[in-house]
Amino acid sequence: MKRKIIPYNPNLKDLARQLRNNSTKAEVMLWQKLKRKQMYGYDFHRQKPLDNYILDFFCYELMLGIEVDGYSHEFLEVYNKDVVKEVRMNDFGITVLRFSDSQVLKDIENVIRAIEQYITEYEKHTPNPSQEGNYIQFYTGG
Repeated sequence: MKRKIIPYNPNLKDLARQLRNNSTKAEVMLWQKLKRKQMYGYDFHRQKPLDNYILDFFCYELMLGIEVDGYSHEFLEVYNKDVVKEVRMNDFGITVLRFSDSQVLKDIENVIRAIEQYITEYEKHTPNPSQEGNYIQFYTGG
């Protein structure tokens, strides 16, 4: 399977680093559950620049973005920007799951359950890479 190249704006690297260093309490809580391939062995990154946006969490293998929205996302202007961002991510084949800060802080079990459900559905509809093709590769050394 050929990996999709998703462009990103290099000018966002510094901002992404600042966001990682100034994470919200909800982002920190969720990161504790996603980091080090704890979620079914999938590798998540935080504050990942993609195109002209930064996703709070991103797993390339799953083409899954996760956003944790604070209170500012309740304002129409911010909400509209979220919609544009999500449509753009969808253009790249990325599914975006959104959770509010309060969902993560007060009910992280159900947030994790929703992510697990996405992964389970994803795995049902995606062939196992080791089963693709009709050949067996042997390591011959050297």
